[in-house]
Order: sequence, then C-alpha cells, then structure tokens
Amino acid sequence: MENQIIESQVINLTKDDFSSDQMVKWCPGCGDHAILHAVENVFPNLGIPKEDFVVVSGIGCSSRFPYYMNTYGIHSIHGRAAAIATGVKLANPKLSVWMITGDGDCMAIGGNHFIHTIRRNIDINILLFNNKIYGLTKGQYSPTTPKGTKTKTSPQGTFERPFNPGELVIGSQGNFFARSLDTNPKHMSAIFIEAAKHKGTSVVEVLQNCVIFFNKAHDLITSRETKDDNQLFIEHGKPLIYGKDNNKGIILKGTSLEAVTIGENGITEKDILVHNQYDADPGIHVMLARMMPPEFPVALGVIRSVAAETFETSMTDSISHEKEVSKIRNVDDLLNSGSTWTIE
Repeated sequence: MENQIIESQVINLTKDDFSSDQMVKWCPGCGDHAILHAVENVFPNLGIPKEDFVVVSGIGCSSRFPYYMNTYGIHSIHGRAAAIATGVKLANPKLSVWMITGDGDCMAIGGNHFIHTIRRNIDINILLFNNKIYGLTKGQYSPTTPKGTKTKTSPQGTFERPFNPGELVIGSQGNFFARSLDTNPKHMSAIFIEAAKHKGTSVVEVLQNCVIFFNKAHDLITSRETKDDNQLFIEHGKPLIYGKDNNKGIILKGTSLEAVTIGENGITEKDILVHNQYDADPGIHVMLARMMPPEFPVALGVIRSVAAETFETSMTDSISHEKEVSKIRNVDDLLNSGSTWTIE
C-alpha cells in the first residue's frame, strides 16, 4: 500500500482530473461557480493522490459541491457535515477532507457540530460560503443576515444580531481562520492552499454573492467604486495598509483598532500595526475578524494560523498507549478479568 501511495503522488494531476461530468446547477452569476473553479485549480497542486480527497457537505446551494468534484464525496444532511467529516477523518487520518458549507447550514442547525469540530481541532478544511441568506430554500434570513434586512421570513426587517463567522471560529478556540472573496479567484486559491497546509481545523470564509435572493450583499466590499477603501489584504509580517493610494492603515489605540490616514495627525507608516498571524493570543485576530465597512475595511487573507495538536493525533496516540499498557490483549483476557464465575 505504501508503494502505491508513493507512486500516485508522482502522477501529474490537472484541473481536468477533478472536474465532474455532472451539470452544474447553480444560478448564472452565482459566486459558487468561482469557488468551484478555484478548488479545481488548487487540488492538483497539493501533492495529494486523487483517491485521498473527500468532499463532504450538508444541505444548501453550496452543498451541491460534492457532485461537481471528481473525488470521493458525501452529500449529507442539514447541519451534519462537520460530524460526518469528523468521522471520515478519524476512520482514515491520511485523507484530505474538505467540508463545504453555507452560513445557514453550519451556523444555524449545524452550529453545535461546527463549534465543537473547531474546538477539537480535527484536521479538516472547512470552506464556509457566506451569502448572508438562505438561498436553496428561497430567501429566508440566516445567522449572518444584517440586522434590519427585509427577507421572506423577516418582512418587517430582521431584529436579530448576526454572527460574525471569524469571531465565532476564534471564540470556539479555532487555530486557523481566513477570509476571501468570490470575486477574487487568485486570492481564493492562495488562501485555500494555506488552509490545506495547516494541520488542524482550518476555516475559510468566502464572501459569496447570491444573485437571486440577496444580490450585492457584499457590495461595499466588492464594487469597483468602493472596494479599494474597504478591502484590506493582510499578510504575516506586513503592516495593515490599504486604500486606493495605499495611504490608509490600522493602528492599535489603547485596546481597540482604529482606521487612520498616513500623513494626517502625525501618523506615519511606523505607527501602522504589523500583522502576526501566528500569535497564540487571539485578541488582535478577533478584532481583525470583526472589522467591517463602513468604519473599517474587511480583513482578507489568513487572519489566524496557530499550530496545535490535532484531535486525531491525540486519539491515535491514546489508543497506542493503551495497547501498550493494557493487561487485556484479547477477548479471553477481557472475559476472564475482574470478578468472574461459572454457571453450571
């Protein structure tokens, strides 16, 4: 088996190897198309045998994804993708497991599975399509729908406070969180590669547009007129600078972040906060994840990437240890251990 794996790794894979023959049934203009193409471009470049990929999804427009990838896949039930992806990884830890989910699928009915998968740090990759609406079931508000938005289930405007996925992930003791845009395939691909390299649960939020039920939900961030002042592409070790003229930045003032203009009020580039994605302290990472227009730009890139032992490693190490120290080696040992008696 080991020889087979080594041989399969040297085979040159291409995008075509991962393209399914199934008709893609997303609406024309849906951001899911761009995400699919980015994943198809990334998989051949990960150095992983094709037979070791598994794509798992729950229910929703995004959850059609396994049909559109020529890999092993499971289209599961609503909100349960994280539980099934966990089972797949624990059953065969060598697999590269990708969970595809939406803001409703993973943070509403699937919220409990989602946060505990993150807390346990199972080595799977979660791509969270956030269109801030329920698309498949025709336009109900979701856990990320902005307060006051009128939808099919909130005709007067929703009065619920929305989740911020990054804040939820980091608050669940997440070690890897990144964010990208469906309008930027190159950036998506780079972030997906970083997520795949991370050992542990990686969560990538993709700001994705539903053209039918919540068109332009991310318009301030993605439109040509406003995107330069509302997109902050972050990189480890580099200052948090953005803007059309690269003259805006983020500083730490006291215990809060503040958006400033370089050259005004004595602000220089040296005052701008430098990003450290590897900082174990989640404080700055949470604040970066929470930044949203119009007060702040949205942070795009790897916000948090911290090394930690994975759940499956801990589990297999525990099993190996128990095998070594246990006095019970077989069923006969078990049946004859402790208090026993013979029935005549």
